[in-house]
Amino acid sequence: MQNDIRSLLNKVKAVEKGEKLDLSSGEDLSVGVMNLIAIEEHLFFSFGKTKDGKYLALLNEVREMRKKLLKNLIKDYEGEDWCISKHLLAGCMRLIEVGTKSLTKGDKKEAEDYFQMAYKLYEMFWGLNLKLIKSEELEKSVEVEKESTHSFMGKLGEIIKKAIDCCRE
Repeated sequence: MQNDIRSLLNKVKAVEKGEKLDLSSGEDLSVGVMNLIAIEEHLFFSFGKTKDGKYLALLNEVREMRKKLLKNLIKDYEGEDWCISKHLLAGCMRLIEVGTKSLTKGDKKEAEDYFQMAYKLYEMFWGLNLKLIKSEELEKSVEVEKESTHSFMGKLGEIIKKAIDCCRE
């Protein structure tokens, strides 16, 4: 695990030697992609409830748009990175929705738990797509995280928080 953390820190130092990392457009785009995924889900359920083919046509159009935009976020991928990235964003988006509903019901603690899980998925998305972590490391790091409060994913999260600044214009 120490080698993983050292390797991750070396990658971040390499990024820091260049220009500041500005992901504000990428962050906006990633949230847009999350919303397109949600629209795909709603169109699927609308078709299921109504059997009206127009929902499938719209779903296909939204899917093509989502794929095109996702390519702007995921420049270079191998293996399952594309699908993992899509599902990390989808999971994040859905947990934000559930957390927001919990907050509306007045269950702040439950909402915070959902929001923390959502943000962890978002950190994983950026870690994977900034090449700070490999897809196979995601599974290993989940096991390590169960055992340690100073886990690889914890370190990744701290680095991603520093790198991602949505207020940078």
